[in-house]
Amino acid sequence: MIIGGSASQKLAANVAEELEDCLCSIETKKFPDGERYIRIKGKIDKEAVIVQSTGYPQDENLIELLFLIQNLKDLGCEKIKVVIPYFGYGRQEKRFKEGEAISAKIVANLIEKSGADEILSINLHEDSVREFFTIPTKNISAMGAIAEYIDNITEEPIIIAPDKGALSFAEEIAKILDCRCTYMNKVRLGPDKVETKIADIRCDFDPDDPELKDLKKNEEKKVDIQSVEGKEAVIIDDIIATGGTIVNAIGILKEHGAKSVNVCCVHPLLVNDAILKIYAAGAKSIAGTNSLKSEVSCISIAKVIADALK
Repeated sequence: MIIGGSASQKLAANVAEELEDCLCSIETKKFPDGERYIRIKGKIDKEAVIVQSTGYPQDENLIELLFLIQNLKDLGCEKIKVVIPYFGYGRQEKRFKEGEAISAKIVANLIEKSGADEILSINLHEDSVREFFTIPTKNISAMGAIAEYIDNITEEPIIIAPDKGALSFAEEIAKILDCRCTYMNKVRLGPDKVETKIADIRCDFDPDDPELKDLKKNEEKKVDIQSVEGKEAVIIDDIIATGGTIVNAIGILKEHGAKSVNVCCVHPLLVNDAILKIYAAGAKSIAGTNSLKSEVSCISIAKVIADALK
């Protein structure tokens, strides 16, 4: 049986459809004082899958998830797999300043102690979050689904990571699409001055490519091509929150003559008018997965989740 929390009902329905499995409905409401009410409607199976993101409002969605897990256990469910497409509080996986709460660890402990038997999440911001669980935990990649989307909107894309931290995502997509990728590299010019440049564009060696004619096959498969002029750039990141990093990247790509700039991400948080800022900077389109509900959540990860559950 598949159960969708309030934050992921449509996604849960799509996962159930992919698996040809039963979708169990729930009743949820908020009392006048703000407390949550949860009721699972239907017969309880021995095994269940809960699909619930813990994005905004984080506390409400997290409490609902904990209620669903513990309630299923109390009602006789023996094994519960919890799919958390977006893992709220996952960006605080360590103490950056003395005295800070390690919120990712606290949330992981709450979920596990509520009765979860296995965790599946989509592109955790920090893979180290999995270490806070003692139960099996999978960090699933949405890059295949995003690559399929990119393939439908561009002919010869160059995949751009807005910083080096997102380079692995760009490389994964570039490998699937057999295209080039690069990242924005921040170079410190002085104590108070940082310049962002387009780094080397990485690609598989092609002996017929005139731009690589002087390279030998046994050399590193990398070529210094700073220009994106006249090319279709696609920025990829795991999370877009305020959009500041993306706006900066778009500006640089436009300055270098990119034909178009499309923006893709896994988790579209998009707070503080981020969509408006990104379009105003010159983006042709913005697309995110449906790990979170937003007006740009047009890339479905239902099949990715279903395949992982199989």
